[in-house]
Amino acid sequence: MSKKSLIAREKKRQRMVAKYAELRKKLKEAGDYEALDKLPKNASPVRLHNRCRLTGRPKGYMRKFGISRVTFREMAVAGKIPGITKASW
Repeated sequence: MSKKSLIAREKKRQRMVAKYAELRKKLKEAGDYEALDKLPKNASPVRLHNRCRLTGRPKGYMRKFGISRVTFREMAVAGKIPGITKASW
């Protein structure tokens, strides 16, 4: 489990990216890079990092499910993810 502060920081970044998305789009189309430079750094979508929705783990993230590989395996073995079974041959 990640620190609550790191999870909160990432959520704050997501809110800021959403808030400035329209303005950033307009400034980019206009080519006004000076105004773009004056926006907050965390308003840039490049600064976002995917985290597991359940544990907040930043590494081993699986986009299709939105969780980390560790959480995915635990849930798959427990049968909590429909259509996923452990391979055996």
